[in-house]
Amino acid sequence: MSVFFRFPVLGCLLSLLYPSTALAQNVVSVRSMGSVPGEADGVLEGAAVWIEGQSVGGFTDSTGTLVIGSLPEGRHRLHVASVGYHAQTLTVSFPLERPLTLVLQASGDLNAITVTGTLNEVRVRDAPVKAEVLSAQRIDVLLPRVSSSLIDAIPLVNGVREVVACGVCGTNSISINGLPGPYTAVLIDGMPVYGNLAAVYGLNGIPASAIDRIEVIKGPNSTLYGSEALAGVVNIVTLSPERQPLLSADFMATSHAELFGGLTWAPQWGKVPVLFSYNGTYANHFVDQDGDGFSDAPHLDRHSIFAKANIAGAGKRNSSVAVRYSYEDRRNGVSDFLDHRAYLDLRGNDSIYGESIVTRRWELFSSLWLWSAQDVKLDLSLSRHDQDSYYGADFYRAYQNIAFVNLTRNRVYGAHRILTGLGYRLQGYNDNTSATETSEGADKADLQSIPGLFAEDEWNIDSNWVLLTGMRVDYYRRHGWIASPRLNLKYAPTPNSVFRLNTGTGFRIVNLFTEDHAFVSGQREIVIAEELNPERSLSGNLNYNQQYTLSRGFGSIDVDVFYTHFFNKIAPDYSDPNTIVYANSPGFARTAGLGLNWNHSFAFPISWTLGGMLQSAQISEMNEDGKTTLSDLEFAPNWSGIFTLSYRRSGWSLGYTASITGPMKLPTVYDLDAQGNPLPDPRPTRSPVFARHTVQVQWNLRPDWMLYGGIQNLFDQIQSISPLVGYNDPNHPSGFSPYFDTSYAYAAGHGREFYLGLRWTLSADQKQQHPRTELP
Repeated sequence: MSVFFRFPVLGCLLSLLYPSTALAQNVVSVRSMGSVPGEADGVLEGAAVWIEGQSVGGFTDSTGTLVIGSLPEGRHRLHVASVGYHAQTLTVSFPLERPLTLVLQASGDLNAITVTGTLNEVRVRDAPVKAEVLSAQRIDVLLPRVSSSLIDAIPLVNGVREVVACGVCGTNSISINGLPGPYTAVLIDGMPVYGNLAAVYGLNGIPASAIDRIEVIKGPNSTLYGSEALAGVVNIVTLSPERQPLLSADFMATSHAELFGGLTWAPQWGKVPVLFSYNGTYANHFVDQDGDGFSDAPHLDRHSIFAKANIAGAGKRNSSVAVRYSYEDRRNGVSDFLDHRAYLDLRGNDSIYGESIVTRRWELFSSLWLWSAQDVKLDLSLSRHDQDSYYGADFYRAYQNIAFVNLTRNRVYGAHRILTGLGYRLQGYNDNTSATETSEGADKADLQSIPGLFAEDEWNIDSNWVLLTGMRVDYYRRHGWIASPRLNLKYAPTPNSVFRLNTGTGFRIVNLFTEDHAFVSGQREIVIAEELNPERSLSGNLNYNQQYTLSRGFGSIDVDVFYTHFFNKIAPDYSDPNTIVYANSPGFARTAGLGLNWNHSFAFPISWTLGGMLQSAQISEMNEDGKTTLSDLEFAPNWSGIFTLSYRRSGWSLGYTASITGPMKLPTVYDLDAQGNPLPDPRPTRSPVFARHTVQVQWNLRPDWMLYGGIQNLFDQIQSISPLVGYNDPNHPSGFSPYFDTSYAYAAGHGREFYLGLRWTLSADQKQQHPRTELP
């Protein structure tokens, strides 16, 4: 770092002792490229500007301008860098004949646009609610786009991880800050199209190739999004058609004989940009590294079709309409069930064990800006999820329909931005279990009509303080009115420092199929001890964000402290090997932790993220002496970490990802002896530390051709013991033992995998990929 940046007073003295030969003022103006369609280039305050080898430089002021002053006449290398933007280095002749203007392009996550926290389009650094944004560009560097889904990409966010609920079919969910997956609300373009049923298998069917960015807000968000938002919100923002290449194709193969393909077409129909996208997956290779007789990863055929159109309005905002269809044929089991697609004739067989899940899903969602003022927005979504499945000999058929309407008005009155809204959600659920039967045994679908209204006030007290208060009220026929308030406070003592305090309440309505996949998988009996009431929570989160710029790089440091207290917590009890007992906890549950995240980008093309999380997730229990004790929640690791490194050069890039997960409590399960009886001692109830490493390289063979390849699970670290229990009972066919259980899954079951892919694009929009510079 130059003397100027370390000791500004000394730098000024040096400039007096060694005067330059040119006394002209050199004015440099730095602006940010518009991040959304129609947005003008903006002023960039706090950008670092310095001259290589000279003790001059500084930071731009509130107008985005810096007067460098005098320096020796001639050609010098000028560096410009700012947090959240691609740095620029260029050679310029000094003194300048007229002001030099540079326009920097946002580099992705640090300066991205977010809408999830407030339903208002705002930059991440300016939002009163802490949001973490994972851009498509970052996903593309670190992971193969065509084969990755939401579930694959989301662990790139610190404190967010995939939780596998079944060691056979691989169903999974998204855990935030150690809380179970059903506590996370998953949205598409801000709409809750994923209900409880779809969250079991549907999240794997959201391809990364249709994602523009993923926004994550940790902590209860029921004020804006209602039920299921206790742990946080994951909002998937889909691609904008006008920013995509006219035509692209992507194909990839792996060393496990998996094939992936994607096609995208983004034409302009008159004044309407449209997007059509297809993504397909084929995986049908039997691998059994853990020796339990079951394939380590599910076999599947998956097809996803996505279409979207943006319709220009009277103002700068676009309305949009999108549709999506996905089909997945997922299966796993013993080799006789899978070989040569034998499962097609063996579904429901009572001697050859296999699980076969066929899901069909339709989605329609639209955001419409009404009237020319564009402060009234109507969000509409319709979805249907249809599941036809067999778990061994047990048939499970279910469907869920969801209709959602949300009308909001977002208007500014002086220092206040007032958001008001009316919401209505109609969802129907039915299956072939006793859960949807009347007392007389007749079939009866569960139909919920949920009206709600909400309001919030974002008060910009002054340039440093923002206070956000909000309240939501929803009506449930079974539980009456449920209120969810929240309060958020933002304090920015400097342009690059922000404190955020987020507090609020949350609630969640229960569906047992998503509470624990053992509800239908495995042979344990399900016991519901009482009528299950909604879970409630009270949460607080304190965040500190410091952005910085150095002479050779820039970045940000995030520190989070969080605490959540739960009432009516529902916890499955696995202590009896033959049953799973569900009940509201008479006590409480709580989670608390500390998170740290460091993003840094150098002036040369290397950037990294380093994140870590320490957490405690516990539930109160009554022991045999009548005393209350605290025990850990299952599958909530005590600590975790994530590290990513990306290196970009002209024509190629390198991405590396390493994740590490600390010990966590596991279900109590018992292996069997040679006679098929449970051993006296259970398996370990704490998991070992495990890690996963991925490396990817991309080569631009030509402007329109890219070759990429990599290794997933680089060091071949898999779960050291089978996730299945009771599969080796000598008295029953494999999988049909009364002790068969699939819940002991805590780490990767898929071993080291090599992959190679080829991507072709036609007529890519180069304007979105390169910053603009106006030279004198």
